[in-house]
Amino acid sequence: MSKPVVIEAAINGATPQSRNPNSPRSVEEIAADAVQALDAGAAIVHNHNDDQVVHDQPRTTAGWHDPQPYIDAWREVLSQRPDAILYPTMGSGGHDTEISVRYSHLPALHAAGVLGQGLIDPGCVALGGGDEHGLPNPNDRVYINTYKDARYMFETCQRMGRGASISIFEPGFLRVVLAYHAQGLVPQGSLVKLYFGGMERGPLGFGMFPTEPCLNAYISMLEGTGLEWSVAVLGGDNVGSGFARLALEKGGHVRVGLEDFYAGPRTPTNTELLEELVSLCDEVGRPVASPSEARELLGLPSSQ
Repeated sequence: MSKPVVIEAAINGATPQSRNPNSPRSVEEIAADAVQALDAGAAIVHNHNDDQVVHDQPRTTAGWHDPQPYIDAWREVLSQRPDAILYPTMGSGGHDTEISVRYSHLPALHAAGVLGQGLIDPGCVALGGGDEHGLPNPNDRVYINTYKDARYMFETCQRMGRGASISIFEPGFLRVVLAYHAQGLVPQGSLVKLYFGGMERGPLGFGMFPTEPCLNAYISMLEGTGLEWSVAVLGGDNVGSGFARLALEKGGHVRVGLEDFYAGPRTPTNTELLEELVSLCDEVGRPVASPSEARELLGLPSSQ
């Protein structure tokens, strides 16, 4: 199999430095780590860049993201790697938020000339790990994206001419995407991101297991669409678990990084995780796509 692999590095997410001191949190740390990730084989870099740290835990400002920290970090990245594909995170919805507000940083990043991909999260999901008894933690955290919100995201990415990283936390998310695809409304250059729930952090309240039957279920839903897809294991080890190999053998792409990695006491760097994945790609016989090659494969514009 010679199809190039598009590798994404999710370099920080909500992972605090108390969990892994290698998690980049400042603008300067993020810019440096992103460049290192690109040099190590990533074509796409995803990061959280305007989190507040409360009790040593990153908390995203509710409803709205300041685009400036992204702009500051990404301009430095693009000065060294102008081919990089960069995209941000976004906050949850709810009764007191509007999608036009919590999504406003994406058009701002596009206008600043730094946005590589948009972001579409087409569904709702409860969030949390397990308690000491192995039960889901009793909290009220729900990541909310209504059908109205999803339409706004699809339409905004179309207007910007940006393909999107499309998050799939549950099969219902993918059904929404398939409905838009049937009408020709999935932006060119999009990548369907299949998120599986790892078990290293205890039972997560969402996501199918990172197993072949679960992956096959998603692949069967995508059959005939031509949509490119990638896998991530949230709360686990995508490469060490063997799941990344399975995805590579089935023609998919792979995401790794400190946002997702939770596997025992180990505290790797993003570069170490990427080197392990690149080595695996070599074993499987899949070349690693450069950012420019990833743009061509996905159909993204050649510039920001």
